[in-house]
Amino acid sequence: MTVTTQLPLYQVDAFTDRPFAGNPAAVVLLEKWPGDALLQAIAAENNLAETAYLVPAGPRWELRWFTPTTEVVLCGHATLASAFVLWHCRGESADSLEFETRHSGRLRVTRQADWLQLDLPAHDIAPAEAPPELLAAMGEAPAEVRAGPNWLLRYPDAATIRALEPDLRAISRLPDRGVIVTAPGEEPGVDFVSRYFVPNFGIDEDPVTGSAHCMLAPFWAQRLGQSRLAARQLSPRGGNLRCEVAGDRVWVAGQAVLYMTGAITVPADRS
Repeated sequence: MTVTTQLPLYQVDAFTDRPFAGNPAAVVLLEKWPGDALLQAIAAENNLAETAYLVPAGPRWELRWFTPTTEVVLCGHATLASAFVLWHCRGESADSLEFETRHSGRLRVTRQADWLQLDLPAHDIAPAEAPPELLAAMGEAPAEVRAGPNWLLRYPDAATIRALEPDLRAISRLPDRGVIVTAPGEEPGVDFVSRYFVPNFGIDEDPVTGSAHCMLAPFWAQRLGQSRLAARQLSPRGGNLRCEVAGDRVWVAGQAVLYMTGAITVPADRS
C-alpha cells in the first residue's frame, strides 16, 4: 500500500476583484523541495496556467512556478496569488513579502489597501523582424514588432486585438517565445490593452499575465511618455493591472480573490 501525505492547496483568481475572472493560479505550500517530477505532475493535474510552490526560507520564501508542461522563469499572477495566500490564509502580517526565485532573482510584493504590487524586472526589447510563420499565424499584420523574452506585436486599436484568432498550432511550433499583442486603450482610464498566447508552454491564451507587462509597460511608457500606466488584458476572463516603470524595474499591481482551499494527496516520499 502506498504511503501518502497531504499538502495544502489554494486556488486564487489574480488581477481581478471578483471570482471567475482574472487568471487562476494554484498555490501549494511545502516544507522542503520534492523532486521536480512531482512538482510537474501536480501542475499537470491542476491543469491551470500556473501552479506556484512555496518553501519557507527564513524571513523569505523560495518560489517556483510550473505550467502543465514545464517550469517557467517568471510568473507574475502566481506570485501575486502566493502573496495573497500568505496574507489572507496563512497569517502573515508584514506589509511586504520577499520571494527568492531560481531565475528571476528576489521578488517583492507589497500591500496597498486591496491592491498587491509586484516588483518585477523590466525586460529589454528591441525592434525586430517577425518570422513569416508568425505573421501568417496571426492572420493580421502588426504595425510594429519588438522582440525580447516574447514577441511583442503592436496593432492599431483594441478592436483588432479583441478580434484576433491566431493559429495556435503554428505558434506552438515557434521556439522559446510567447506572443504578446497590444494596442492603445479604447476607453478613458486604460492606457493600453493586450493578449498573450503561449501554446509552446502548454497555455493557448493566458488570461492575465503579470510577466508580459515587464515588456509591455516599458514599451508603452516610452511610447506615451509616462511612467504610470493602466492596463487591461482582453482575454475572455479579462483582468486589470496598474503598472509603473522605475529604472530597470516594473511595478505591476493587481487585486485577487480566493476561489478554493483544500489539500492534495501525494506519495509520502515526494520523489
